[in-house]
Amino acid sequence: MPLPTPFHARTAASCRSAQWRNWSGYMSVISYGHTHDYEYFAIRNSAGLIDVTPLFKYEINGPDAANLIDRIITRNAHACRIGQVLYTPWCDDEGKIIDDGTVQRLGEQRFRMTAARPGLRWFHDCGYGMDVQIEDISAKVAALSLQGPNAREILKQVYSGADLDKLKFFYLAEGEIGGAAVVLTRTGYTGDLGYEIWVENAAAESLWDTLLEAGRGYGITPAGLDAMDIARIEAGLLLTDVDYISAEKALIPSRKSSPFEAGLGWAVNLKKPRFVGRPALAQEKAAGSPWQFVGLEVSWKDIERLYATVDLPPQVAGKASRVAVPLYAGKKQVGQATSSTFSPLLKKFIALATVEQKYANPGTVLDYEITVEFTRRRAEAVVVKLPFFNPERKRA
Repeated sequence: MPLPTPFHARTAASCRSAQWRNWSGYMSVISYGHTHDYEYFAIRNSAGLIDVTPLFKYEINGPDAANLIDRIITRNAHACRIGQVLYTPWCDDEGKIIDDGTVQRLGEQRFRMTAARPGLRWFHDCGYGMDVQIEDISAKVAALSLQGPNAREILKQVYSGADLDKLKFFYLAEGEIGGAAVVLTRTGYTGDLGYEIWVENAAAESLWDTLLEAGRGYGITPAGLDAMDIARIEAGLLLTDVDYISAEKALIPSRKSSPFEAGLGWAVNLKKPRFVGRPALAQEKAAGSPWQFVGLEVSWKDIERLYATVDLPPQVAGKASRVAVPLYAGKKQVGQATSSTFSPLLKKFIALATVEQKYANPGTVLDYEITVEFTRRRAEAVVVKLPFFNPERKRA
């Protein structure tokens, strides 16, 4: 049975829909209201408060901490400054993604890694023989994500520590909120201005109450997984086991993806002499990848036309879909869309997809399979550059 997070007393009291999902063994709100619309628009127009405690969290300390991180991840851990956060994948020996997450550098010999999947055994294997301590702090540290254009102004009311106007994108600061020690990272999973707040479990409920009170005049709203799912698709952000399958879970080799195939080639530093998967990734870089991760805009006129043939309005708005659907070039299947949604902000039907390399150029026209009244049909879809939504405020 899923466990309650340290915020459960607060999230349960606000969850009028009684809709929950098992996220890594924890009870997580799908939507607080009977529809997620209000929560989504809070993320985009004011501020959404999201319980992200189910993320796995690891503390890595000791003289070889940086060396271990550098061995695991595809980016350069030694170049990560104290107070900086890196988003990165990590791979197996074949250069296939095991997981992706963040690395926070809290000190010269102290790091914190966050991930969607458990990784303690892998980290211990990679650290064999090193002078380093690895601790799973997942059950000790709670986390809230405050996302939206008003996030900074809300935090200014309650946070004491670094100047938030100077805290850069993907940097962190240690300070206090309501007397509780917190680590504040300028990160998030919505593609908007946002912060993630990491706190000891004992202070979780107090943190929730303090933020809601401070955000009362700024439109703060608890937001669930449905709203966050739409936001992350607009931001072009991967979801493990949906947009790619971890190399540790894939049942057959063809289900695995490399960082180059998953749109994370920018996070692979082949100038590093050694890291797990480097030889395979160097070979793939030289030869080229067979697949590429892309965005799609699906023709709304085609969707309307297909539903009109059975006297129905389009049935694709609402929740994001995690059901993979085929993509075609003529009669040939050339890939699959793995996440899709109608974007309330962009007023477009969009999707994240993996396609054969020759069909990945922006402007390429493909056919997107859509089922209308139990019949498989096709709508025109155009390959576009990701992300779909990238507001200046995210980095400003």
